[in-house]
Amino acid sequence: MSSSDKLLDKICHNPRDVRFDEACKAAQLIGFDAQPSGATSHRKFKRPGEITQLNFQDRNGKIATYQAEQLVAMIERFREST
Repeated sequence: MSSSDKLLDKICHNPRDVRFDEACKAAQLIGFDAQPSGATSHRKFKRPGEITQLNFQDRNGKIATYQAEQLVAMIERFREST
C-alpha cells in the first residue's frame, strides 16, 4: 500500500483527527487544485467539473470535523478515478 493510500485511509477511518496539512495533501491526491486564498488560515480546493469545493480552516494544526467529513465524502467519490 502506498503512502498516499495510507493517508487517505487514515482520514477516512478517523475524520475527527485530521491535520490541516494532511487534508490539503489528500485533496490534491484526489484531483482538487488549491485556489488562491490570500493570507488567511483558510485553503480552498476546486476540482475541474465538480460543483462542490473543499474549504479547510487551520485550527491549531487540524481541521474541523465537518470539513473532514466533506473531505471523506470526496475521497469516497473520487478515489478510484485518480
